[in-house]
Amino acid sequence: MNVSPVRSSDVNQPMCPSRLVLEHVTSRWGVLVLAELLERPCRFSELRRAVGGVSEKMLAQTLRTLERDGFVHRDAKPVIPPRVDYSLTPLGKEAAEQVWGLARWAERAVGAVERAREAYDEARP
Repeated sequence: MNVSPVRSSDVNQPMCPSRLVLEHVTSRWGVLVLAELLERPCRFSELRRAVGGVSEKMLAQTLRTLERDGFVHRDAKPVIPPRVDYSLTPLGKEAAEQVWGLARWAERAVGAVERAREAYDEARP
């Protein structure tokens, strides 16, 4: 039996590592954190206020994941009280620009989506 190797960049393949990258940058909180950091570096508390509805735990987890993936830089300053700033790396800026475009499109398309849902629901018995 011939088995061809999976190309590492084919997101349609089940074991493609790019799927995890896509999951991280397009997650509910990932998109919003990246978008907020696109504007400017932020402290944790600033991000929490800006990203409405995110819990402290989820924000911390999202930032750790994005930092591990190389999208976010964490700058901990050795002062009292401690100060930690988060900013985008060049890779993070590129990702943020991409997902922010999708987020803006979703804002523009929400009316059409709601109308499509209503039509679908009305057509169902």
